[in-house]
Amino acid sequence: MELVECDYHIESILPIERAATALAAEQSTGTWTDISTKPSGVDKRLAARVLNIEGSVATIGFPVEIFEIENIPQFLATVAGNLFGLGAIKNVRLLDIRPPKSFVKEFRGPRFGIEGVRKIVGTKKDGRPHVGTIIKPKVGLDPKETAEVAYQAGMGGVDLIKDDETLTDQSFCPMDERLERVMEKMDLVKQETGRTVLYALNVTAGTEKLLERADSAVENGANMLMIDVLTTGFSALQSLTKDDSVKLPIHVHRTMHGAMTRNRRHGISMMPIAVLARLCGGDQLHTGTARGKMDSDLEEVKGLNDFLKKDWFGLKSVFPVASGGLHPGVVPSEVEAFGKNLVLQAGGGIHGHPDGTEAGARAMRQAVDATMDGISLEDYVQDHKELARALEKWGKQVEWGDLYG
Repeated sequence: MELVECDYHIESILPIERAATALAAEQSTGTWTDISTKPSGVDKRLAARVLNIEGSVATIGFPVEIFEIENIPQFLATVAGNLFGLGAIKNVRLLDIRPPKSFVKEFRGPRFGIEGVRKIVGTKKDGRPHVGTIIKPKVGLDPKETAEVAYQAGMGGVDLIKDDETLTDQSFCPMDERLERVMEKMDLVKQETGRTVLYALNVTAGTEKLLERADSAVENGANMLMIDVLTTGFSALQSLTKDDSVKLPIHVHRTMHGAMTRNRRHGISMMPIAVLARLCGGDQLHTGTARGKMDSDLEEVKGLNDFLKKDWFGLKSVFPVASGGLHPGVVPSEVEAFGKNLVLQAGGGIHGHPDGTEAGARAMRQAVDATMDGISLEDYVQDHKELARALEKWGKQVEWGDLYG
């Protein structure tokens, strides 16, 4: 029998063996009492079972047959549903999901993956990390102002420009006009530098509206789309990536994940989110940083990135995105921790440069180039003034507690 294996951290008033058994029953064929309506043999065929227990971690196997093919809402209702409300379990955290090959093969996965995104941008040969930025401030710029910020970043050398997670189609910055103006500027960058810069337009909305926006974006020259996967739901991502009229890379933002992932004893870890994002077709996914402003566990982020990049039953890879408090001074430590197949995405670390956005983008590229060439930033600043100015402002680390008071 093929099983989807799930690891759970469990804290309970019951011995963990009993708690794990109760969890498995609740999520499959059991309930709190004996019932007369259960068909003969159904437990053998469909009941989840406890496979292993080590300390507080129980591995539970769910028969593949219990799941509807490609139905992520039903899948989550099974492996991450009522179990969180069981009275006898004080805390439970879904740590990992390991589906078998037959399950994975039912999904299309990423359309482009790392190799496809690199081909578009033109970095397959040198294999360096990509440099990305976010339009800042999050909200408040009109389309013309947004396009100017994007142009400066593009001229400075970034590979990716993205909307922030809260910017969609507000009245102060209508999506259609924003896309038109930004892509005009990206065409100018292409003409002046020969480089292709991706612009991830945030099409987040209810699924029907999201697909309308995606189709419109394709018709109007978009070269990448973005979705807030946890606020829209994985089914929205699936609908987007399965639409063959939308043949663009999809940048997946994980905003709201902290509500699920930050408590180390309860909730859902980032790994199941990464598994589902890859199954559903995301080409890029935020995973965390080594030295940024967001709460991260280094070994956990390494594990996420390794999973997204490894061969997985033929599905294409996913570009891990390091984002949240990055600046040129931390580039070497990020690359050392996570390798070259990485998007280094800096917002304030580019736009906050003393000499402006273009200089900030140049500083990030210079930090990447120095790291790729094995040259310390301290040596590289001797003839790279933008990097020198960035290090004067931020050094090689920022004390976030001091900044936030």
